[in-house]
Amino acid sequence: MTSRSCSILLRIYRSVSRSALIHPTLIQKSTFFSTFPPDDLKRLDHKDWLSPREVLKIFDGLRNPESVMPVLDSVSKRKDFKPNEALYTLVINKLAQARMFDAIEDVIKTLKIDKQCRLSDVFFYNVIKVYGNVAGRPDRAVETLFDMPKFHCWPSVKTFNLVLNMLVSAKRFDVVHKVYAGAPELGVEIDACCLNILVKGLCRSGNVDAACELLDEYPKQRCRPNVRTFSTLMHGLCESGRVEGALGLLERMEREGVYPDTVVFNILISGLRKGGRVEEGMELLGRMKLKGCYPNAGSYQEVLYGVLDTGRFGKAKEFVCQMIDEGVSPSFVSYKMMIYGLCKENLVADVVWILMQMVEQGFVPERWMWRRILQTMFPRNVSQSEIMEEVAA
Repeated sequence: MTSRSCSILLRIYRSVSRSALIHPTLIQKSTFFSTFPPDDLKRLDHKDWLSPREVLKIFDGLRNPESVMPVLDSVSKRKDFKPNEALYTLVINKLAQARMFDAIEDVIKTLKIDKQCRLSDVFFYNVIKVYGNVAGRPDRAVETLFDMPKFHCWPSVKTFNLVLNMLVSAKRFDVVHKVYAGAPELGVEIDACCLNILVKGLCRSGNVDAACELLDEYPKQRCRPNVRTFSTLMHGLCESGRVEGALGLLERMEREGVYPDTVVFNILISGLRKGGRVEEGMELLGRMKLKGCYPNAGSYQEVLYGVLDTGRFGKAKEFVCQMIDEGVSPSFVSYKMMIYGLCKENLVADVVWILMQMVEQGFVPERWMWRRILQTMFPRNVSQSEIMEEVAA
C-alpha cells in the first residue's frame, strides 16, 4: 500500500463529500380550468343567439366535470344549437380527464342516434385512444372502430393501426387477428406498419416462427419489410436464444437492400452477450463502424457488460479507456462491477483509476464501495484507527 494511493483516495473522498448536494424537490404547480362569470352559464337560458364559438368557450370554462353532461343537455335543447365535431371532442376530452367513461358512452350513443353532426376519422381516433389508453377498455375501442361506417366515416390506416397496437400492448393477441381480417370490410389498405404490429404481437406471444413466416405476407400486400420489421424479429429470436437465426436475418436485410441501424446491431450484440459470445459482439461493434452505422452508449455498454460477465476485469478497464476516448460514459452499474472485480483481484492501482473516472463523470460512490476498497488496500491485521491515520497522512 503506497502513500500516493492513500492521498489520491483521500482527495477523491473529500471531493465527493463536498459535492454531495441535495437537490430541491421540484414542485409542480397545479393547473385548473379557466373560470368564467356565472353570467356565461346563465346565457344558456336566454333567447339570445349563441354562436358555436361561444358554446365552446362555455364548455372550456367548466371546472366541475360533473357539470359537463347537464350543460350539454341544456345546450342541445336550444334552437340555435348546431352540433359539431369540435364541441364533442372537447366534451369527450373533459370527461376523459375526469375518468367519466360511462358518460362518454352516453355521448357516443347520442351521436349514433342524432346524425346531424358529421364526424371525421380524427374524432374517432381520439375516442379510440381514450378507450384504449385512458379507460383501459380495448373491447370498446374495437367496437368503435367497426362502428365508424355507421357514422358515414371510414377509418384511416393510422386509426386501424392504433387499434392493432393497442391490442398488442394489452396482450389481446386473440383479437388482433380478427381485427386484421376485418381490414377489407373497413376499406383499410394494409401497410408495412400494420404488418409490423402483427410481427410484434406474434413475437410477444412467443410465436416467433409465425412472425418470421409473416415476412412472406409483405409482398402480397404490396409493401416491403423495413428496418423495424427485422429488428422486432431479431429481438424475438434473441430472446428465445436463437442468435444464429437473428444473424441470418442481418444477412437477409443486406441482400434485400434494407440498411441496419444502431437498434439492430444493439439487439444482436445483446443476444451474443447473453449467449456468452462476447468476442463476436466486439467484432460486430467494429463492423457497425465499417458500415457507417455509429454505435451509441448502449452498443458499448452491452460489450462492456459481456466482458465483465466473463470476469476479465483488466480487459474491461482497457475497454472503458476506449469508451472514454470516444466520448462514451460507462454506466454506474459498470463501475460497481469493475470496482468489485478489481478489488477481488487486488489490483489497487486500477481500482483507484476507475474510482477517479467514476467521480469525474459525476457518480457518487456508495458506502460499500469505500469499505471494499479500504479492505483491499489494507491488510486484515491493521486496525481501523491505523487505516485512518495512514489515509489522513
